[in-house]
Amino acid sequence: MVRIIGLDPGLRNTGWGIIDAEGTRLIYVADGAVHSDADAPLADRLLQIHSQLMEVLRSFLPDEAAIEETFVNADARATLKLGQARGAVMLAPAALRVPVAEYAPNQVKKSVVGAGHAEKQQVKHMVKLLLPKASLKTADSTDALAIAICHAHHRGARSLRAVLDRS
Repeated sequence: MVRIIGLDPGLRNTGWGIIDAEGTRLIYVADGAVHSDADAPLADRLLQIHSQLMEVLRSFLPDEAAIEETFVNADARATLKLGQARGAVMLAPAALRVPVAEYAPNQVKKSVVGAGHAEKQQVKHMVKLLLPKASLKTADSTDALAIAICHAHHRGARSLRAVLDRS
């Protein structure tokens, strides 16, 4: 069995969701979000996110982490800030030697719903079907659980590719 934490990075709210995967069986463990103080300087906000995630990681001890890749939007400043938050989020599992996989938003949706352009409500519905005991505390934690599910579905293929790339 492998414990996976999915991470949905954001500067204001970063969602996290934890599942255990045993073969094709997925077991809900926990979900939630960490938050930063919108009035604090950027560096302090990044530290708040990182510190809170470190607590989550130390509490649940995941074996692997998965994070959503940043999508680029029209607002370059917002994209840059999201990228900085993503860096703080990625650093937390890496600091504990937890491997981090990255997935495009469309790949997450396709893995969970079957369509790369699925709506948020469709993703939420499928997460609830796949993890009936999930509390789905916030939209961010629901997305994080979807990222964890995506990783559970693709981790075997990723490992095989890594082995083939080394040979």
